[in-house]
Amino acid sequence: MLTMDKNPLMQGLEIHKSPPPFTLVIFGATGDLTKRKLVPALFALFSKGYIHDFSIIGFARRPWTDESFREEARKMIADIRIPEHTLALTDAFLKKLSYISSDFSSPDGYASLKKKLSPTGVSIFYLSTPPEAYTTIVENLGQSGVVVKRNLHHRIIVEKPFGSDLESAKILNAVILKHFDEQQVYRIDHYLGRETVQNILVMRFGNGVYEPIWNSRYVHHVQITMSETIGIKTRGNYYEKSGALKDIVQNHLLQLLCLVAMEPPSDLSPDSVRNEKVKVLRAIRPIEGELVKTEAIFGQYAPGVVDSMAVPGYREEPDVDPDSRTDTYAAIRVFLDTWRWSGVPFFLRTGKRLSRRLTEISVQFKKPPLDLFRGWNSQTQANQLTLRIQPDEGMRFIFNSKIPGFHTYMRPVHMNFAYGQSFGEESPEAYERLLLDVMNSDSTLFTRNDEIEESWRFVTSLHKSKQKFVDPAPTFYAAGSSGPDSAHSLLLPYNTSWRRL
Repeated sequence: MLTMDKNPLMQGLEIHKSPPPFTLVIFGATGDLTKRKLVPALFALFSKGYIHDFSIIGFARRPWTDESFREEARKMIADIRIPEHTLALTDAFLKKLSYISSDFSSPDGYASLKKKLSPTGVSIFYLSTPPEAYTTIVENLGQSGVVVKRNLHHRIIVEKPFGSDLESAKILNAVILKHFDEQQVYRIDHYLGRETVQNILVMRFGNGVYEPIWNSRYVHHVQITMSETIGIKTRGNYYEKSGALKDIVQNHLLQLLCLVAMEPPSDLSPDSVRNEKVKVLRAIRPIEGELVKTEAIFGQYAPGVVDSMAVPGYREEPDVDPDSRTDTYAAIRVFLDTWRWSGVPFFLRTGKRLSRRLTEISVQFKKPPLDLFRGWNSQTQANQLTLRIQPDEGMRFIFNSKIPGFHTYMRPVHMNFAYGQSFGEESPEAYERLLLDVMNSDSTLFTRNDEIEESWRFVTSLHKSKQKFVDPAPTFYAAGSSGPDSAHSLLLPYNTSWRRL
């Protein structure tokens, strides 16, 4: 593996600064997110030397003790594969953990928590709980005096889903902002912690070649895809209330759209970046009324084969209504009413039980105005710039080239950039980056209250139109396929098609 002193691409890179001493309180510490993401991310940061002086307090209903929490945490980090992982480091990390067994509404629990926290230190409260518990926890944090509004040493991290529609998002924002200032609030979307997502701004505004052609004069269309091979697992109760539109489009896909379409910020301060993202959300042309019939396609997965294994349909999943009409696939055609993007379609799609796990952004440019090579034996295609977010983070640019030889043949060729190969080290997990940003009081990669409300404004309006004007009987697609065939209708007027999964 290339080290920093041997890899020229690593030269001059700033090492992320260590945060000040802090205490992280995880509400819902016995849950799946804590097990799969939070504790492993915290241990990785500790093992790599990014965090030193800290403590972690688990807060949940299970009757655990400090010791039982530590033993459970030992299991959570047992399979982490990093060179720094040693028994001594594991023991040192586990000593920093403690636990409070309490109901989220119990004043005694918050009184115990207040005694454990330093009155002058940084305290971070992570809501790793079901969304219905958010209001209870926030109200108790405020009423108990555990948190003080406008004290920037007190910070709260809120997981998605942040509301279920525009009205509920506004109510939740109001509750949180009653006890926290906006600068204290970190609404987390783990997709924004991925390297390629962060690299969108660097690619666009850190190079001189992209921005001059990043507009309607040169861009034909943009495709943003998030496809999954997995089903809903044990999330039937949640998914029946949300569906693909609310679960993925409202947050992940609209955030990616913002980064692709935003104007250059005046600087890289959190609010400068987020101001430009909000402008994009406000510029989305609403999909209202009968327009939903032509601008959106929905589907639900039926039984099929994924990765050579037979899998059930959505209606056969646990906690799902046998006659469910919930969408597990959503594709929409979006237009932005801005000077830069007028007339350029943005195609967004997401689905479960599709043929491949993939998240990418693909920008297709217009063809040259004159085909000088129409007499050649060629298989040309429009130039494309694709940013792969998962798996195998990186970028690919497609351009046409003459095939060597005496004949006159052309074909598309690929120019690839892969993070793992170019920099000689793996990218940090998204939660590692985002947690470290909260510790360092950097909210750039977190969504602001008006971002949340503007994204819900668009999605809520679309969802209401779907309920009123779209046939309630779902369009089925076989698990392991690329989704409903009808989704191609969104792209046909533009003489193009979805990128293959």
